[in-house]
Amino acid sequence: MKKTLLTLAIALLGTGLYAQTGPAFGIKGGLNYNGNGNYFESAEAAAQHPDWNVGYHLGVFGKLGNRLYFRPELVYTHTSSDYNDGDFKMSKLDLPALVGIKVIGPLNIFAGPAFQYILNQKFDGITIDDVEHDFTVGLNIGAGLNLGKIGVDLRYERGFSKNEATFINTHITNVGPDRIDTRPDQLILSLSVAL
Repeated sequence: MKKTLLTLAIALLGTGLYAQTGPAFGIKGGLNYNGNGNYFESAEAAAQHPDWNVGYHLGVFGKLGNRLYFRPELVYTHTSSDYNDGDFKMSKLDLPALVGIKVIGPLNIFAGPAFQYILNQKFDGITIDDVEHDFTVGLNIGAGLNLGKIGVDLRYERGFSKNEATFINTHITNVGPDRIDTRPDQLILSLSVAL
């Protein structure tokens, strides 16, 4: 009896490990290691490079295909970057449209465009209203493991072009407005669960 139960458990586990073949839908979330672009204190000042910080993301995904697949996602992302003069926080909606391929076993690689819509930006409590483009495009590239209904992936995201936000510096009076590049530059670690 114990051998039969053990055999049945191993068979179910083996089936479950490769259950995420074909179409799927699920939820995902994880951590972002982010540093947005340079911060310019004024038109004449040198650029400050950000210290990278940890942010988070939550969303949903769909998957069509098996060995070669298409995986669209809709993700809420919150990021933070530290500069000498303060912290820059940003919330956005991301829509990656990824194409992937299974390499061997549960390992897959993927890449594709990521469409971003900026929801909110703050620099040390100052809400920034004047952003060059609310909607931008970037690139996601990465690798992942699918173990049954559970997936783990690590990807790099980078914006294609500068997207500057302009605001008046309340810390220092100087010539010209301050600017910060809101283009994403981040490593993203995600855990996904197929429903």
